[in-house]
Amino acid sequence: MSTSIMNRPAAGNPTSRVQGEKILLEGEDGLFTQSWFPICLSTDVPVGTVKGYGFLDGRIIVFRGEDGVANVASAFCPHLGADLRSGDVIGNTVRCAFHHWSYDGQGRCIATKIGDPPPPSARLYKFVSQERYGIIWAFNGDEPHYDLPDFPHPEEELVIRTVVNGEPNGVDPWIQCANTPDMQHIKALHNITFTQDDPEDIAWTDHSMLYSFSGIHTDGSPVDNVVGIYGTSLYYQSTDYAGRWFGFLNPMGMPQAGFSQNYMVLAARRDMGTPEEVERFLDFVEALERGVVSEDLMVMSSIKFRPGTLTRSDKTLARFFDYMRAYPRAHPSRDFI
Repeated sequence: MSTSIMNRPAAGNPTSRVQGEKILLEGEDGLFTQSWFPICLSTDVPVGTVKGYGFLDGRIIVFRGEDGVANVASAFCPHLGADLRSGDVIGNTVRCAFHHWSYDGQGRCIATKIGDPPPPSARLYKFVSQERYGIIWAFNGDEPHYDLPDFPHPEEELVIRTVVNGEPNGVDPWIQCANTPDMQHIKALHNITFTQDDPEDIAWTDHSMLYSFSGIHTDGSPVDNVVGIYGTSLYYQSTDYAGRWFGFLNPMGMPQAGFSQNYMVLAARRDMGTPEEVERFLDFVEALERGVVSEDLMVMSSIKFRPGTLTRSDKTLARFFDYMRAYPRAHPSRDFI
């Protein structure tokens, strides 16, 4: 029997429960979901460099001082608004190219070239950030309310490969994430045959959803998957593929509202063979996952997302839309970026 989503209109704008029935797009109310977002690869910002990136509805910088720490901050100097991506890194500070005001890793102006005392208001917005899986991440919010997921094996036992996957595509990350609770799309678009009923035992939290299923891949190989979403920007997968384990993350950056930048984190166990054999297996996994993601991006590149009338097979997807309606939103960097 076909059912609608709690009488929700089939709107193009997929509000929190307080604001109404629709799901807000990123930035639609001036706010963004409080999630961890990948900004760039760790290798993109060597020691002593500063790089500029789009993020949320503005510009940020990532700079790495001689201490090796990658700092994520608002991009514009509070003096006259010069973009600090044109500056340089001295010690553990970033220096504006215009008047040589210097900012430390906490965003404080600690010196001016001409010697005037820095005004107390001369501060950058310092994002909460971390470096993991070969990616520099920033959290949209004053304090993270969840951690990035772990693989089921310790990281020191894994070989991890991280790459950027293509150019930004024109949907919010959470819209891509909606593919994971969409059981119909797994079967129809990716042609995965389930060897069980649709999963019912789904672990929901205020920041994640996770479930497992068994099936047959399009090449005939048996697969046992644990898949899920963390925040609004990260797809998680732990898979036994024909008897061999691999891990996969698809983090999605947001260079601007309405766009996603896909990354791929691939993991294999070191004890699966020689280093060359493990690398060949990662080559296989990368090709496999690029194929799956490309099928999704083919659709995402032109979708006009409308959470409208669903069927009984969309029960988990409908629950994900409720998850998104309740998801916390903020924009503490609004006045800086």
